[in-house]
Amino acid sequence: MRAMVFEAVGKPLAIRQWTTPVPNQGEVLVQVEACAVCRTDLHILHGELTKPKLPLILGHEVVGRVVQFGEKTGKFSVGEQVGIPWLGWTCGSCDYCRSGKENLCERALFTGYTRDGGYAEYIAADERFCVRIPAGNNAVETAPLLCAGLIGYRSLVRTGNASHLGVYGFGAAAHIVTQVAVYEGRSVYAFTRPGDEKTQQFAKTLGACWAGGSDGHPPRELDAAIIFAPAGTLIPIALQAIRKGGIVVCGGIHMSDIPSFPYELLWGERTLCSIANLTRKDADEFMAIAPKVPVRTTIQTFPLDEANEALGRLEKGTLQGAAVLVVSAPTH
Repeated sequence: MRAMVFEAVGKPLAIRQWTTPVPNQGEVLVQVEACAVCRTDLHILHGELTKPKLPLILGHEVVGRVVQFGEKTGKFSVGEQVGIPWLGWTCGSCDYCRSGKENLCERALFTGYTRDGGYAEYIAADERFCVRIPAGNNAVETAPLLCAGLIGYRSLVRTGNASHLGVYGFGAAAHIVTQVAVYEGRSVYAFTRPGDEKTQQFAKTLGACWAGGSDGHPPRELDAAIIFAPAGTLIPIALQAIRKGGIVVCGGIHMSDIPSFPYELLWGERTLCSIANLTRKDADEFMAIAPKVPVRTTIQTFPLDEANEALGRLEKGTLQGAAVLVVSAPTH
């Protein structure tokens, strides 16, 4: 099969002829239709996430069709469309797993990081962690839901019943979570890079009641804020924007260092927390609510061998919505 392979920090992905994986016990082999590009992929490429398996096939927002089974499987049928998210395997026996916090499992394996991912024509995945895709969904439009959507949803749930919600960093996750928040009757305040009027207007078309630069102030106090941008400097800014008793949720897996700030910004029972990974429960809940909204993803597509171009566009901030690799696999 063809695959875009990450071989070393500082090197671009290389197109390779790679051995098609054979599904082990409990796994399914999936023919990849589409794989969205995530900022986490950039963090891996740049060495900011320090323990990838190498060589590695990136990609953890995968949609494809089941073509082969390992032993002791039975959740899916041949040809069924599935999604493969970031959380790829957990031990099932540790305190975290047994208490419903499998996202914190110390032995967890992650798609496109410690397991090969979807920047390829085929992927083998643990069937327990594959997500059933609702019938009729378009693979390319659905792919961003598998991380941007799931992490955004988990972040949104953490804000409780916040009515006035700030969203910092208006990329793939933010453009999805805004639609869900508006559907739930919340008011969304979108913060973009200063001067990025195009993205601010985009946020308003998705239902945001206000949009401005992250260096500005919203027109009222916020109940909560979600930070998707990997910039620690946004934390004291978001704390300044929320009311007493509010919460700031950091939705990314990596963030630059947080600058010191006066205790007064945290005082008043304000809360600062992170979101780590996701659970299968998150996936089931989000896939049930997404069609009701309905969530519409704004995407820019790239062929598999242009993965480096897609990553570069993401890093430069020149994408609107999400980048998606369209993968054309041969018939298995």
